[in-house]
Amino acid sequence: MDPATARSVIELACRAPSLHNTQPWRWRIGPSSLHLFADPDRRLDASDPYDHDLVVACGAALHHLQVALRAAGWQPLVHRIPDPARPDHLAAVEMHPREPSQEDLALASAIERRRTDRRAFTSWPVPDQLREGFCRLAEDAGAELLPLDAPGERWRIAQFAEAAAVAQALTPGVVAETHSWSGRRRGAQDGVPAGNVSDPGRGDDAPTFPLQNVAGAELPAPLTTDPDDGTWLALLVTREDGRLARLRAGEALSSVLLEATVVGMAAQPVTQLLQVPELRARVRDEVTGGLVPHVLLRLGWASSSAPPVPPTGRRGLADVLEPWDAPWPDPATAEP
Repeated sequence: MDPATARSVIELACRAPSLHNTQPWRWRIGPSSLHLFADPDRRLDASDPYDHDLVVACGAALHHLQVALRAAGWQPLVHRIPDPARPDHLAAVEMHPREPSQEDLALASAIERRRTDRRAFTSWPVPDQLREGFCRLAEDAGAELLPLDAPGERWRIAQFAEAAAVAQALTPGVVAETHSWSGRRRGAQDGVPAGNVSDPGRGDDAPTFPLQNVAGAELPAPLTTDPDDGTWLALLVTREDGRLARLRAGEALSSVLLEATVVGMAAQPVTQLLQVPELRARVRDEVTGGLVPHVLLRLGWASSSAPPVPPTGRRGLADVLEPWDAPWPDPATAEP
C-alpha cells in the first residue's frame, strides 16, 4: 500500500465515534501493516477511569479502518492485542489486494455521513428485518446486540439512567470534565460542538432518558415529536470483559452505526448509565443475564422537520500519526 492510501484510510478511521469526541487513538504506518494504539493522553479520568469507553472507541476506529481498506481494494487481516506486554497496542492490520464490492463502497461512503443524533426520534417503528440485521452484524463482529423489547425493560433502563445522572453530578470532576469537552465552537478539532446538541427546552421533545449535562446546546429540536416514540433500544454486550472484548464491542458498534447510516436511520450510542460501576453491575445482573454491557444504542428515524446534524471536528493526521521507530512482534504470531 502506498503512503497516500494508508493516510487516507486512517483519516476515514478517525471519523469513528468516541465519548465526548475525544478521539483516543494513535496510529503507526509500518512497512506492510497499519497499527492502532490507545492514546492515554485522551483519557477521561473522571468519566472513564478504567479506559472502558476509550477502548470501545478504538474498536470503532478499527472497524472504520477495515471498511475503508476494503473500499480501497484491500482485504484486512486484523491481529488484536498483538503484544500483551504493550496493552496500548490494540491492533496490527495486514493487507492483501482484493476487488471492492458495491457494498464495500456504500459502507465506506457512510463513514463521512454518520452522525450521533441526540434528539428525540419519530414514532415510526424500526422494522423487524432491520433489527434482526443489526443483531447479526453485532454477532459477526464478536459481540451481541440485546434488544430491550420486553415490558418494563425500557422503563428500567430509564431509571438506571436517571440514577447515573444523579451519581455523576455528585462525583467530583465528572461535570467539569463533561463541560470541558462540550459546547465547543464549530470547527473545533475535538469535543462536542454546541451545534451538535439539542436543547430540550427549545421544543416539545423530551429524551427517552436523561443525557449528560453537556454545555451550550444549540441544535434545534424537532418541531413535533411523539412522547411514545419509535426509538429502538438495544444493549451491546459481550460474554467476557477486558481489552479484547471492549475492542470487539467497538467494532460491533461501528458496524451497526454504519449500516444504520446506509439505510437512513438516526442513531445515538449512550454509555453514561454504564460509567457508574454499581449501575453497570445492576444492568449486567438485572437486564443482560450476566452478559457484560458496553453501550446502549438508540436507533430510530429522525423527524423530517429536523435540520441535519452537523459533522463534528477531527484532529489532523499530524496529531494522530506516530513515526515507525521501533520493532514490533510478527503479526502472524498474534491473536486474530
